[in-house]
Amino acid sequence: MPVAEMLKTTEAAVVSHVALRDVNRVIDEGILPEAFFSADNGRHVLASACTLISFYFESAERLTSNERLNTIRWAEPRLNEWRELTFSSLVKKDWTMHHDFLTIDLAPFVRKMVERLATLEAARAMVVSSPDILGGAPVIRGTRIPVHDVVASVNAGHSLKDILEAYPVLNAKQVDLAKIYVDANPSRGRPRPVNDLPKGATIITDRRVPRPRKAV
Repeated sequence: MPVAEMLKTTEAAVVSHVALRDVNRVIDEGILPEAFFSADNGRHVLASACTLISFYFESAERLTSNERLNTIRWAEPRLNEWRELTFSSLVKKDWTMHHDFLTIDLAPFVRKMVERLATLEAARAMVVSSPDILGGAPVIRGTRIPVHDVVASVNAGHSLKDILEAYPVLNAKQVDLAKIYVDANPSRGRPRPVNDLPKGATIITDRRVPRPRKAV
């Protein structure tokens, strides 16, 4: 994969190992150079920029803001120069910055970015969507199991053992990848309507609260 691939901000948050709000923050506050993101058709971030994002937040306790910003500016032309390289080639480059008495090595952040991006790619490959299967809902490849349903069980606090018993065709790695996929592709839209409950569900109460009318 070339370094120039663009990621959605939710995907960039996963690869950078930060919160989505932090990805938006580095854009809004001018921390991330303009060459590394785009606002066309929604915000997108260069995959290689995830190195700079994770560095900025992970080094906050040891480096000042100016030291972190100077390091990002130092790395900017190098990432631009090597934009057409593959990530495996990028890891082999020298990422050591020397400035007066300060020496910073970005190589560990580059390696982590490459590893997380590979995991994101594996999660993408595991999930498929087809109008012929559950109306196009993302499902785990080779099954009819919605990936968001699996992660809902994880978020509800169910143990891995219970989840695998509920979905015996899955394994632990698939559950982990499902979590990564959903973090990178959170569900959108309105909640499922009451009359579209899962099979076997029981309605305990059906009390409806009327909407307040707008003042005329």
